[in-house]
Amino acid sequence: MQFEMSSLIPVLPEVFLLTMACVVLVVDLFLKDEQRIVSYALAQIALLLAAGLTVAVGSAETQIIFDNHVIRDPMSDLLKTTICLVSAGAFLYAKDYLRDRDLFKGEYYALGLFAVLGMMVMVSANSFLTIYLGLELLSLSLYAMVAFNRDSKAGSEAAMKYFVLGAIASGMLLYGISMIYGATGSIVFQEVANGIPNTDMNDMVLVFGLVFVVIGLSFKLGAVPFHMWVPDVYHGAPTSVTMFIGSAPKLAAFALAMRMLVDGLGALHADWQQMLVIMSVLSLATGNVIAIAQTNIKRMLAYSTISHVGFILLGILAGTQEGYTAAMFYTIVYSIMALGGFGIVIMLSRRGFEADQLDDYKGLHDRSPWYAAMMMLLMFSMAGVPPTVGFFAKLFVLDAVIRVDMVWIALFGVFFSIIGAFYYIRIVKIMYFDKPVDDAPLAPVGMDTQVLLTVNGLSMLGLGLFPAGLLTLCSAALS
Repeated sequence: MQFEMSSLIPVLPEVFLLTMACVVLVVDLFLKDEQRIVSYALAQIALLLAAGLTVAVGSAETQIIFDNHVIRDPMSDLLKTTICLVSAGAFLYAKDYLRDRDLFKGEYYALGLFAVLGMMVMVSANSFLTIYLGLELLSLSLYAMVAFNRDSKAGSEAAMKYFVLGAIASGMLLYGISMIYGATGSIVFQEVANGIPNTDMNDMVLVFGLVFVVIGLSFKLGAVPFHMWVPDVYHGAPTSVTMFIGSAPKLAAFALAMRMLVDGLGALHADWQQMLVIMSVLSLATGNVIAIAQTNIKRMLAYSTISHVGFILLGILAGTQEGYTAAMFYTIVYSIMALGGFGIVIMLSRRGFEADQLDDYKGLHDRSPWYAAMMMLLMFSMAGVPPTVGFFAKLFVLDAVIRVDMVWIALFGVFFSIIGAFYYIRIVKIMYFDKPVDDAPLAPVGMDTQVLLTVNGLSMLGLGLFPAGLLTLCSAALS
C-alpha cells in the first residue's frame, strides 16, 4: 500500500486533536498553578476546532482509507461533532469544581483530550483492530480520570474496580474478535460481513465469537448484567469525571454497536437480536427499580443511565433504518440530558461539600428558582414527560420496535418508563415543595457556566417542540 497525504484529510480532526493533547501536556510543564487557565483554554480551543474541522472535511460521500481500517461517513461526522461539543460542555461545567478542590491541572485536560480522541477513533473504525485501539485509548484515559483525586479513597476504589472489570471485558472482546477472525479470515467489517454467509466453519464458532463481542459491548454501554461498575464508578469518581463518563462516551458506545453489530455482523442479526432483547429488558427493569431506592443522586443517575441504555438497545435490536435512527437520536439526547443533570450537581457543590444527596435539593426553588427550573426541565426530559425531547426520544424507539412486531417489549418499556418517572418527579417535588435543609448561600457561578446551563436546560424544551431537525440529521447520517 502506498501512503498518500490526501488520505490524511478525512482524519484531520483526529490528527489535530492528538497534536493539541500533546501541546497541552508540554505547555502545562511551564505554567504556574495560577496560570492553569491556559491549559483549560487550549483544551477548549482544541475541542471546538476539532468539531469545526469535522464539519469542514465532512460530506455525504463515504471515504474508506488506511487499507480499509478507517471510515469517514455522515454518521461519523455527526457523532464526532457531538462528542466534541458535549466534551467542551463537560470541561466548562468542571472548571470551577476542579479549581475549588485543587484538581485544576493540565493533566486532567490532556487525559480528557486523549479520551475524546479514543472516542473519535472508535466512531471512525472500519475494522475490529481500529475499534479496539480506540476503545483502549478511551478506557485507559478514563481509568486515570476516575482516580484523579489521589486523596479520595472512594475514587481510588472506583478506579480499581473500573480497571479490573474493564480489563476482563476487553479480554472477552478480544477473544470474540479472534474467533470471528478465525471463522471469516478478516477483521475488516465489510469483509467479515461478506465472509459470514460463505464460511466453511461451524456456525457455532461465529455465534460464540458474537457472544463474547456482545459481552464486551454491553460492558462499555453499562447494560445488565454487565452493569456492576456503573453505580460504583459514578459515585466514587469526582463529579466532573462522572459527568464526562456519563455523557460523551455513550455516543462512542453507540458507534461501537453500530460498527460491530450492524456493519460487521449484520448477517447474524437474528442471533444478536435475541441477546439484545434480554439485555434491554433486564436493563429497563433493573435500572428503574433500583434507582427508586437510591438516596445519592449520583447513584440514582447511574441506575437511570442503565435504564436509558435499555432504550438505546431497543432501537438497535429492531434492525431497521427507523430503529437505528431512533437509537442515535436517543443517544444524542441522553448525552445532553446527562451533561445538564450532572452539571447542576457540580454547580450546587462547593469546597468541602458535594451536593450528591437528595436532601441537598430540598427547597432548591426557594434558594435559586433558576437552578430549580433548569433541573425540572432536565428531570422531566429524562422521565419522558411531554413536551420535552425525552418524550419523543422514547416515542421514536417504541415506534421502531412496534413496527417489527415486538409489541410486548414496547409495552414492557412503557411500563418501566412509568415506574422510572417516579424517581425523576420525586426530585422535582422535593425542589418545589420541601423546606431547605441547608440555608448556606449557593456558591457563585461564572457567567459562562450560567449561559451553558440555560442553553442546556432550555434545549430540552426546544428540541422537544421541534424534534424534526435533529431527527432528520440522524436519519440522513444513517441513510
